[in-house]
Amino acid sequence: MPPLFQELDYRPTDLGTLILRRRWEPRLGAFIHEIKLGGDFVMTSAVTASEVALAERGLAALAQSRPAPGAAGAGGWSVAVGGLGLGYTARRVLAEARVGQLVVVEYLEGVLDWHREGLLPLGPELTGDPRCRLVQGDFFALASSAEGVDPDAPGRTFDAVLVDIDHSPQQLLDARSESFYQPAGLRKLARHLAPGGVFGLWSNDRPDDAIVARLSEAFAEAWAEPVTFHNPLQDKPFTQTVYLARTAAG
Repeated sequence: MPPLFQELDYRPTDLGTLILRRRWEPRLGAFIHEIKLGGDFVMTSAVTASEVALAERGLAALAQSRPAPGAAGAGGWSVAVGGLGLGYTARRVLAEARVGQLVVVEYLEGVLDWHREGLLPLGPELTGDPRCRLVQGDFFALASSAEGVDPDAPGRTFDAVLVDIDHSPQQLLDARSESFYQPAGLRKLARHLAPGGVFGLWSNDRPDDAIVARLSEAFAEAWAEPVTFHNPLQDKPFTQTVYLARTAAG
């Protein structure tokens, strides 16, 4: 058996110290991986239901406006994910056969290295899928730019953009991202979606009508979907949120 606790990597970043660790979790009877940034826990493989739901519900909303696999072009749906983390949102996107291309934008180079080097369990699966491309970049800066969220294809639009970076629009990892969650910032992001395209946003908090109102100022329609699941680390139900919004169809 591997050691019950291992610090797999430790890197300084401009957002604070980035740490990847693996530890035995007796409540699950399994090893889990955890990411810490600046002393704050940002992700654990013990609790991933809402990260998966972000992809599931975002693609379900997209299917309502673009049901045909080729609706986005010859290669199927094009999807962008802001924030790679442990990779659970990206993996669920790739599980959808109608997805032709996935671009994952990650700010922290260490997280990209962990996947590419196989330090994280989902890394080989993501990097081995020819539809998936991992890129280093500041998602918020790209989203606010005229060129868009794919640094290798300026002006490109996507059928869906799914974001899981901050804890919530009120609890940020970096204060510089605050403007993204305002109506003006969301309108800039909406420019990079195709007609009928879907924006999905993960939040650690319960649904907030104020966030839906902001989204409604930038998109043709917007709503919040609570995601309730059993948290094995706290042994109780827990509710997080997936916010969804859609651009006009034409």
